[in-house]
Amino acid sequence: MTAAATELHSNPAPKAAARQALGTTVNIPPRRLDFEFKAEQYSRYFYGNDPFLSSFWNTFSSLLPQGEFFFVQAVRHYRDKITDPTLKAQVAGFIGQEAMHSKEHDTYNEMMVKMGFPVDKLDRDVGKLLKLVAKTLPKSMQLAATVCLEHYTAIMAEQLLRNQAHRDMMQDSQTLNMWLWHALEENEHKTVAYDVYEQEVGSYALRVFAMVITTIVLFAVMAAFQARMLAADGQLFKFRQNIKGFRFLFGIKGLFADLVPQFFDFFRPGFHPSQHDTVALLEEWKQKLFAPDGDLYAQLKNKAAVGVH
Repeated sequence: MTAAATELHSNPAPKAAARQALGTTVNIPPRRLDFEFKAEQYSRYFYGNDPFLSSFWNTFSSLLPQGEFFFVQAVRHYRDKITDPTLKAQVAGFIGQEAMHSKEHDTYNEMMVKMGFPVDKLDRDVGKLLKLVAKTLPKSMQLAATVCLEHYTAIMAEQLLRNQAHRDMMQDSQTLNMWLWHALEENEHKTVAYDVYEQEVGSYALRVFAMVITTIVLFAVMAAFQARMLAADGQLFKFRQNIKGFRFLFGIKGLFADLVPQFFDFFRPGFHPSQHDTVALLEEWKQKLFAPDGDLYAQLKNKAAVGVH
C-alpha cells in the first residue's frame, strides 16, 4: 500500500465513523467494500480481450491512489473556512469516499504488480509529480486542478453507468464492479470540489486556465505511463493493434468522442456539475449495486453507517 493511501484511509475509527455519518446525511456515503483481486484468477486483457485498451484502464488506475490523495488535500485545506453545514457535510463525504477509492485501487494495483506491470513505479512517479505541484503551486491552483480532474472523472463515470456496450467490454466481473462502485460515487460527490472552489476562490479565469494546463499534463502523463505499461507487457511495438485501440478510445466515433460536449461545458461561465443531471441514474445504480438483492450488497462492510439495511 502506498504511503499516500495509508495516510488517506488510516484515520482512527471514531473520526471515520463521524465522516461516514456526515456524508450519509447529504447522500455522499463512504462505502467500504474491501475488494479482493487475485492475479491467478484475473484475465490479463480484461477489457475486450485487448492489450492496449486493458492497459489504458490499468494506467488510469495507477494514477488514482496518489491523485485522490491530492484531491483530498486540496479540498481539506479549505474545510475549516466553510460555514455552510451542508457543504461541510458534503466535504466530509467527499473525503471519506475518496479515501475508499484510494484504498481499493491500491489493492487492484498491487495485483497488477504481481502480474508484472510496473504500476508501483508509476504510482511512485505520479506521487513525485503531485508532491512537486503541492509544494510549488498556490492552494487556489491546486483546488482548481482538482475541480478540473473531478470533471473528467465525473463525465467518464457517467458514461460507464449509461453505456451498456462500454460495460460489456469489461470481461472481469470484480473489476467491473469496482469501476461501477467508483463511478457511482464520483457522481455522488461531483459538485463538492467545485462548490468549495466557487465559495473560496471563485475565479472563472483561473478555472479555465487550470483546465487547459491540467488537460495537457494529464494526457502527457497518461501517454508516457501507458507506453511504459505496454513495453513491460511486450505490446509497445504492436502498432496495428495499438492504433486500433487508440481509435476505439479517441477516434471520431470513439468511446470518448461522446464526452466532448460535456467536457466543453466546463468552459461556460455559468457551468455547474449538477447541470449534467444524474439523479435518476444514480438511484438506478444504487438499487442495482446496494439494494438487498444488489450485486454488491453482501460485500458492503458498513451497511448501517451508510444507511443501507
